[in-house]
Amino acid sequence: MTKTIQHAVIIGGSSGIGLATARKLLGPGMKVTITGRNEEKLTSAWNSLGGAADKAAFDAAKPDEVSRFFEGLGPFDHLVLAASGGKGLGPFQTLDLSDIGSGVDEKVRPQLSCLQAALPTLNKAGSVTFISAVSAQLATPGVAGIAAINGMLLTVVPILALELKPLRVNVVAPGVIDTPWWDFLADEQRQALFADYAGRTPVGRIGRAEDVASAIAFLVSNGFMTGQVLTCDGGLRFAA
Repeated sequence: MTKTIQHAVIIGGSSGIGLATARKLLGPGMKVTITGRNEEKLTSAWNSLGGAADKAAFDAAKPDEVSRFFEGLGPFDHLVLAASGGKGLGPFQTLDLSDIGSGVDEKVRPQLSCLQAALPTLNKAGSVTFISAVSAQLATPGVAGIAAINGMLLTVVPILALELKPLRVNVVAPGVIDTPWWDFLADEQRQALFADYAGRTPVGRIGRAEDVASAIAFLVSNGFMTGQVLTCDGGLRFAA
């Protein structure tokens, strides 16, 4: 008897959580396609996977490129939306509010655009997993802007779970994770910040991309999970 092979597409799969998710999902029963806007970076990620995945370079923030990709992809089963952005950090009093709009354009709009373009060929018995952030659940100074951006994804998921049923729609909210997202900080600043958060997090460390990938893989595989926010933060939101 031939085993059915499913197909997962990871938008933003060239580094960090997206790449770790590709590594986690790849296997005899799962074909994976990773996407990214930087072809060189995407090829490096593809090489790190041993060439076992498919890859496609396009900019998820450009609707025409998104449409072309999904029109040429054909039927598939699971969509992981790891497109990210870094706008909106900083004290509210001095926050450039235009950064919130930029953050929506970097992260929220591409994730929603990819889902919308995917619907005609996405298996209705499959799944969609958004990636937000725990900032949307934290009452801590300095994250109002980025919380507003990530909160949009937390808000929309239960609605989409009902509207798009039986397609399962969930969202993962990662905590502080050691990924290239933090590369805007100098190494010394980054390590100091990680040490601070590790000290405040109940599990005693910051997260790894693999931690979040395991949470995503759970949502992809569990056919009874929909409309849920799965927070993967080591308990940070209770202690921050």
